[in-house]
Amino acid sequence: MYLYERFWGEPMEKRFKKMRRSEREISRDEIIEILEKGEYGVLATFGENGFPYGVPMSYVYVDGSIYFHVATGVGQKYENIKYCDKVSFTVVTHTKVLPERFSTEYESAIVFGNIVFEEDKLKALEKIANKYSPDFEVQGRKYALASVNKVDIYRLDIVHMTGKAMRK
Repeated sequence: MYLYERFWGEPMEKRFKKMRRSEREISRDEIIEILEKGEYGVLATFGENGFPYGVPMSYVYVDGSIYFHVATGVGQKYENIKYCDKVSFTVVTHTKVLPERFSTEYESAIVFGNIVFEEDKLKALEKIANKYSPDFEVQGRKYALASVNKVDIYRLDIVHMTGKAMRK
């Protein structure tokens, strides 16, 4: 049983449409690779004012979830997540404009899921620091310890993912 079926009790096809350009669809393993190597992604939330809100985020993908650090209890992102915990997150890698073909090479992944407050902030901060500064593990741990009471951590539990690529 897929994770989204546990959440909503129905198969994915009833919640998410099939990809229109199916010839560009990539495998689950390729999607996970994009999530693991991406430098940043765009978190899309939905607000009480009826408008979506997309914000670029640093993140780390670990064991089927995505972790973010955010300001504690303030801001548009915080308000939107309080209002609606369903979000999407998009990562795009390996982009190259092909002007002579009026096209672009790319790889992209979009995940959908529920976002929750993460209790183990230190572990998540260390994973984020290790992703972005792998050669500074000791300093990253010190930075995480110094930051743990200054930020909140959210975990996006993925219920559906999709990805596509335009490659040579």
